[in-house]
Parts: sequence; C-alpha cells; structure tokens
Amino acid sequence: MKNISLDITKAACFLQEGAVKAFEPQVKAAQEALEKGTCPGNDFLGWLHLPSSITPQFLDEIQAAANVLREKCEVVVVAGIGGSYLGARAVIEALNNTFAWLVQDKKNPTILFAGNNIGEDYLSEMTEYLKSKKFGVINISKSGTTTETALTFRLLKKQCEAQMGKAEAKDVIIAVTDAKRGAARTCADKEGYKSFIIPDNVGGRFSVLTPVGLLPIACAGFDIKQLVAGAVEMEKACGKDVPFEENMAAQYAALRNGLYQNGKKIEIMVNYQPKLHFFSEWWKQLYGESEGKDKKGIFPASVDFTTDLHSMGQWIQDGERTIFETVISVEKPNRELLFPSDEENLDGLNFLAGKRIDEVNKMAELGTRLAHVDGGVPNIRISMPELNAYYIGQLIYFFEISCGISGNLLGVNPFNQPGVEAYKKNMFALLEKPGYEADTKAIKERLAKEN
Repeated sequence: MKNISLDITKAACFLQEGAVKAFEPQVKAAQEALEKGTCPGNDFLGWLHLPSSITPQFLDEIQAAANVLREKCEVVVVAGIGGSYLGARAVIEALNNTFAWLVQDKKNPTILFAGNNIGEDYLSEMTEYLKSKKFGVINISKSGTTTETALTFRLLKKQCEAQMGKAEAKDVIIAVTDAKRGAARTCADKEGYKSFIIPDNVGGRFSVLTPVGLLPIACAGFDIKQLVAGAVEMEKACGKDVPFEENMAAQYAALRNGLYQNGKKIEIMVNYQPKLHFFSEWWKQLYGESEGKDKKGIFPASVDFTTDLHSMGQWIQDGERTIFETVISVEKPNRELLFPSDEENLDGLNFLAGKRIDEVNKMAELGTRLAHVDGGVPNIRISMPELNAYYIGQLIYFFEISCGISGNLLGVNPFNQPGVEAYKKNMFALLEKPGYEADTKAIKERLAKEN
C-alpha cells in the first residue's frame, strides 16, 4: 500500500541551494530531544509513540461503547472545544457523505458538535432540534470546567434525562475525561457513566488518536483500526533513524523553518476537496497553539480551493510576499462523475464534455500551483492516494511529529499554551466569578477610565 508523499521542490527553490539540507543536524537534535524527553514540554510527549502503543483490545473497547450509542441513538452530540473536538470533526467530515445531515443515513447516527462556542442561538436551536430525537452525548473535557463545554453539557444532560428518563440517559452519556480529577470525572463517577481516560501526557491538540477522537469517529461508523494503522505506518516512516532525505516530517519541519527565517511568516493550508475543510481547522490549532508563543511562530491560515480562488485568490497571487502554501492533494476521489454535454453550449464548456470532473479539478490545482509559484509563493505539496481512514491516519501523525520537530527548531515549547488563559481571566473577572474579586475590581476600573 502506498504512503502519503511530500514534494518540496517548488518551495525549496525559493531558498539558497542546500538550505533545507543544512537543517539536518538541528532536525536530528530536535528528534533526539523528543525521543529522550529532554525538550521543553517533555511531560506532554505521550502522543509520540501513541499509535504503536494502541492495542486491538483497546480499540475493541472503544468500538463496543460506540456501538451502544449507534444502536440507541439517532443523534450523538460531541461536547468539546479545541483539541477536544477538532480532530474528531476533521476525520468525520473528511470521510462522511457531505450531505449526511440531510440524507439521514439509517445505518449511522447524525453526529453534532457543540460545546465549542457560547452562541445562545446555536445552543437554543440545537436543543430545539434534539426535542424530537433519541440522542446521546460524548462529553469531552479533562477538567469539566471549561465554560463552553460545561455549559453545553449542563443543557444536554438535563434534556437527555428529561426526554429519556435518568436510567436510560445514563446508558447514552459517555465521559472522556481525566482519570482521577476534575468536575467531569466526579460527575461521571457519581452518575455511573461509561468513561474513557484522556492521558495526562497528551495535550488536546495531539489527542485525536486517543478516545477523544476515536470514540466519536467510531460512533460515526468509520474504521478506527484503519485510522490507527495509518498512523502506525507514518510513525515508522518518520522515525528518528530514518535518513533525512527519506523522512517527510524532517524535511517539512526544516523547510518551513527555512522559509520562516527568509520572511515567509504565513503558511496557508490549501485543499481542493471540500471534505478537508475541518482538517485544515484541526491543523491550524495544532500549529498555531504549538508555535505561536514568545513573539514567534508562523501564522497558520487556510483556504478551500477552487472556492476561495474567487475571493482570496487575488491576495495570494499578488499580495505581500510573506506567505507560502502547503497543498493537500487527493490523487483519486471516491466517486466518479463526468462533465455533461449540452446541445446549446451557451457556456462554451463542451470541450470538457466526457471528462471526469476530478480531471478538471486537477488541472485547476496544477494551473494554480504554477501561477502561485510564478507569483512568488513557495508551494509544498502533500499527496494522498485517496481519502480514507488509513491515509487520514497517516496525515494526522505526519503533522503531529512535524509540529514537534518544528517547534523545537523554532526554540519554543510546542506543548503548552500559556496565552490561552489571558482571555479567560478577563471573562471571569467581567462575569464576577467567585475568587476573581480583585480582578473584577481592576478590570472595572480600567473600563471606567477607557470610557
């Protein structure tokens, strides 16, 4: 079976000859630091060999819990924010029927995502939709006190118990949380919910191959064994003993840091498959939260082509030359549809009649790549043989290990997120949360002066 592959030729050419290879000693040191646990954030390296440590028995346990929800529920709501939902959503939307929520597939429950915002309309409309549905909940939170997720779980728990009765609700609420501590753990133990553990040494944005991601993905009806198998293969392919010239992750980390040092401050993730939109969202959190600190870091952005060629295309082609692109290209679509012929040919497109629509898409991809490179945009290409669980698993681990290496090259701790707490402190002070009295007083005085 083929692996995903990396082509850096249209990006490395923007650097001096040999510039990528020159990073080899630094990359080797970064990989050694990850393996030996001597890098910053070394208490969060549980993801590094996670794929190869997952046992068939563990996956069977995940699948068995998922099957209970699949049998009992028309809808499963995944309550989580950031890394507690983006990985699962990325995989589910990449593999699912684009119109699954309209098709109402009788084999698989509809998967909804909540707990990732504080939108009153969103939550109200969701609870209204669920009134006529048999639904279950996967509550994903290490602490159980994250505002967005805790609020959503309160609403869902109350509604589920009201509609199904407390005894039956207990069977369709699953907690994915800390092993011993936190409000979510206390609630799960008290109510008798089935639960799975978020490993202490795996941060949220690296957690898609833990129950955080695996359980929702299994509920949606996708093969988690194939997902993990793909990740295991990429763990081998990107190991520290794999030569630099053959190691995709080493080359990607080296190249993007070389581009950054040469003024390319923004990396744009590009896809030509709408199904990969949320994969880009997961990737943005992975790299943004890992590298954006100490006043350093490449800004991760994303576009969906060809759609965004008609909006962002002008800026990418002719705007400030501080960008580079990483394109995920899917070699073979899962379906086949031919470009139709039309008698009147008013749009002048009969020259495409009989061609596969994917061929047109591929020429748009190639034409765009040529135009952007000519316009001064370095272009990295990651090729997937097809869009399935195995190759998505490969892609996930590739980006995770590349991120760990890249963050070390940048000289930051890739595994913490100190900046995330700043807004929470202000929000709690404004809401007059107990324990924040001094902060409340200070922020009210500040606002009074500003007004």
